[in-house]
Amino acid sequence: MPAGPWGTLRCVKTNQIAHVAALIGEPARTGMLLALMDGRALTARELAQAAHVSPATASRHLALLAEAGLLSVQSQGRHRYHRLAGPEVARLLEGLMQFAARPQDRPARPVAAGPRDEALRRARTCYDHLAGRLGVAVAAHLLEEGAVVFDSDEGGHATDRAAAVLARLGVDAPGAAGALDAATSRRPVCRPCLDWSERRPHVAGRIGALVCAHCLAEGWLARTAGSRALAVTPRGAAALRDWLGVARWGEVAGSGMRG
Repeated sequence: MPAGPWGTLRCVKTNQIAHVAALIGEPARTGMLLALMDGRALTARELAQAAHVSPATASRHLALLAEAGLLSVQSQGRHRYHRLAGPEVARLLEGLMQFAARPQDRPARPVAAGPRDEALRRARTCYDHLAGRLGVAVAAHLLEEGAVVFDSDEGGHATDRAAAVLARLGVDAPGAAGALDAATSRRPVCRPCLDWSERRPHVAGRIGALVCAHCLAEGWLARTAGSRALAVTPRGAAALRDWLGVARWGEVAGSGMRG
């Protein structure tokens, strides 16, 4: 038995390592962790399907993983979404995957998240802002262009580049100024909103509402009767492709529409 403070510290670290290894090493928990490696957030039911266990069993596993700091849990509406707690967890899993890889390994079973309706998955409204692949692409573009910054899972802010990036979409200066002025409303200028189907953030807040309203007003998007799905018109496909870039627009369009 190690003695002294260094021996005690080593014993504690050994126990922590063994505990984390045991958590990851259980096959159902491994399956759930690997299902989250693409960066999405999934519900307990979806992770139960990925791990081939009952929802009740999945809930117990997820509680242990969250308690150990391997998962973070985010509540949104009636749902609780689980994601990897951070890039360090992904790096840990990636290292294990590389070490354990064998030529005969079969690919992990994909998880079907969100709505089955392709139109809803492509583009829809989430309250007054864009969601689906289009909403996520808009968020990724604004982030890449340095127009917005997401400070946390719940907060974000616009930068001094935002007006110019919105102007390239055709948003006029008064409209952009109203959305970007933090003093005009108690509503946040922007914030990340976890997307139901893509499980990556789209943009909510005043900027998200402005982009959605602009696309509808220009006739680029059209509402669908009895659904939150938005149809992209030919003019909209051309305008959004020019703004987002061909590669990102291709991810939005998939096989269902061409700009």
